[in-house]
Amino acid sequence: MQKVDLLVIGSGPAGQRAAIQAVKLGKRVVVAEKRSIVGGVCTNFGTIPSKTLREAILHLSGYRHRNVYGRSYAVKRRVTFGELRTRINNVIQHEVEVARDRMMRTGVEIIAGTARFEAPHIVQINSDSTTMSIEAAKIIIAAGTVPYRADRVPFNGRNIIDTDRLFEDDFEMDALPKSMLVVGAGVIGTEYACMFATIGVDTRLLDRRTELFRFVDPEICEALTYHMRSERVTLYLGKDFKEMREDAQGKVITTLSNGREIKTDMMLFASGRAGAINDLNLAAAGVTTTSRGLIEVNENLQTNIDHIYAAGDIIGFPALASTSMEQGRQAACRAFGVPFKVERQLLPYGIYTIPEISMVGKTERELMEEEVPYEIGIARYREVSKGKIMGDEHGMLKLVFHQKTGRLLGVHIIGDGASELVHIGQAVMSYSGSISYFVDTVFNYPTLAEAYKIAALNGLKRIGATALTEGEFEAPKTLIAEEVWIDENAAHVPPNGS
Repeated sequence: MQKVDLLVIGSGPAGQRAAIQAVKLGKRVVVAEKRSIVGGVCTNFGTIPSKTLREAILHLSGYRHRNVYGRSYAVKRRVTFGELRTRINNVIQHEVEVARDRMMRTGVEIIAGTARFEAPHIVQINSDSTTMSIEAAKIIIAAGTVPYRADRVPFNGRNIIDTDRLFEDDFEMDALPKSMLVVGAGVIGTEYACMFATIGVDTRLLDRRTELFRFVDPEICEALTYHMRSERVTLYLGKDFKEMREDAQGKVITTLSNGREIKTDMMLFASGRAGAINDLNLAAAGVTTTSRGLIEVNENLQTNIDHIYAAGDIIGFPALASTSMEQGRQAACRAFGVPFKVERQLLPYGIYTIPEISMVGKTERELMEEEVPYEIGIARYREVSKGKIMGDEHGMLKLVFHQKTGRLLGVHIIGDGASELVHIGQAVMSYSGSISYFVDTVFNYPTLAEAYKIAALNGLKRIGATALTEGEFEAPKTLIAEEVWIDENAAHVPPNGS
């Protein structure tokens, strides 16, 4: 029996960062990974393949150039799923090699096999050829998730599938389906609905919820809904299905609760995920879980068993690769008594719909509930030269700031490059900066970053010129109060040309 300082179960983003962090603290670390390749769900079935699929679709469909060359423009008229898979497999292979090399160079020992608790400190790792036990002083569970499968769905692996099935090696699809129903309008389901609609599939999206993404700014959600409908996505929100079957012609018939039938070539089930705990035998360790197999943790990512921690998707929301990485580091540090503070308010969110959405900080809904006096500033991509150059005239950036002090409280973006653009606002928020920063800063031209200045100027107009000379508001250095007047849809410099 090996004895180690830390055993990490799972080699996804959380597991990788936890293991590397612990090695840097001088600990002996072993990572148990049940697959023959590292990377976890993120690299093999989730973030990496789905975002690669998205980029391949955006390129081949010509989506980014339709505003310039017309809606009928496409790089390739008929796209096969095999062509999309080729690009996906190349990226996956690269990411797996990078992850393995990073851990091995750091000094992390990787053992391929399925981990199973024998006792709170002892884990057995079983592979096809060997069985070994490891006694660990500390354990971090980062096993990830699996697609949730409702009992009433007759999965067949061909045209009634879950999202992981798309990227399994034995999944074959000669041609893209002409029509598809996506069940589940969460982040994953909505992303796939956007992708397949963009490539020309007649796509329908079904969910019991009446709105998309309650944690996202409502105005951003409304804009996304509009774009999805313009790409011919049919939304069935606030509705549920009672039966699903395959008819004699191979069509999937979904019967809604009101008796209405939806006939499609394929059904993609994306109604949430469950913790990958079936093989772990958590009962032997005494770790408690939720009804969907998610592990409950405290603010230090510690389970109900003192020496066992959990991180990543297996602990639930927000279940993003970026947050999972930070959770892995936090769990490793906390396990060995090293202080580690996570600024949760500064964690960015990226939703890779088409167009993509990104946000950091508070939403208007949250600030209303907290009774915080706030104001907003808006810039639209059509006001920015780079937006026209890129062919994205519908994007929008919204700044939410404190009405009295100007402190930036949130950034919300929809449009091409949103997940990159949000980090500018994140940096300003990290030092409690004011929107005046954007007015005083010179941005490269032409860039989407200019939208920050336009939004800041728009926000200044909303609060009025007198706010710059009263209270705690930090006035921009480049403007004086009597010279601030800004058109709603454009930013103008003061009359003196400065």
